[in-house]
Amino acid sequence: MTSQLEHAYSVCRGITRTAAKNFFYAFLVLPGEKRDALCAVYAFMRYSDDICDAPGLTLEERKEKLAAWLDSFHRVLAGEATDDPVLMAVADAQKRFDIRPELFDQLVYGTAMDLPAGNAEIVYRTFEDLRKYCYYVASVVGLVVIKIFGYRDPKAEPLAEQCGLAFQLTNILRDVKEDAGMGRIYLPEEDLARFGRTTADLDPARLRNGMDPSALRPVLELLAERARQFYAASNDLLPLIDEDSRPALWTLVEIYRRLLEKIARRNYDVFSERVRLSVPEKLGVLSRGFLLRLTA
Repeated sequence: MTSQLEHAYSVCRGITRTAAKNFFYAFLVLPGEKRDALCAVYAFMRYSDDICDAPGLTLEERKEKLAAWLDSFHRVLAGEATDDPVLMAVADAQKRFDIRPELFDQLVYGTAMDLPAGNAEIVYRTFEDLRKYCYYVASVVGLVVIKIFGYRDPKAEPLAEQCGLAFQLTNILRDVKEDAGMGRIYLPEEDLARFGRTTADLDPARLRNGMDPSALRPVLELLAERARQFYAASNDLLPLIDEDSRPALWTLVEIYRRLLEKIARRNYDVFSERVRLSVPEKLGVLSRGFLLRLTA
């Protein structure tokens, strides 16, 4: 590996260490080459998300920047030189682990789904509508990640998609208040109506003024139960990936499962404060992940 490429991966590791509060812990139990590749993929996704959330840019400017970012990526894949460390590293990871380029297209497409039309809120009518969104922003991530983890049995692919869905539903539960503040409502209208609620219950002003969290608890419980069903896929996925990657998958699933159950123990009050695992809690999971790696 050239010094320039080593520097590119180092930049991606720094981005991941700073921004990936849950993923980075799982990456630590991977062999170095796989860890670097995942950090490159994460940095690519992080840059795409940052464009989407960039303050001071119009909707069209964000779309243009996303398109330019993806175009630059394709040009680097085609052999064009670049000084961008993230593009350099992720292009190397794509070739090294034979990741289908269209998966990166889908990742950026998923990012663009968080861009509203004008000032309209982003709302999903049914759970199936939400699931389609989750496919692009999370299930596709699962498909990329298992290429780096390594697998031979194609049965691993739908299982990885389900794991990604479980992670995304957990994120949605945790971030209900923050997402609503950005005009993004991921609780399906159909689920809200089932329990006598509407998207108006997620109005940022109501949430800031201390709305009774029990009002939305049944909706959040329903989403949590769906997430638990998808987490079950990890049990079948684990033996299908390379042995040196199993501790990382186990660590990642354990961190997200614990986050989900912590939300449940708080009676789904994700409005008073952001629910998260503490650093000692994550380190406890990480230590068990290291033990699994040593005994694999």
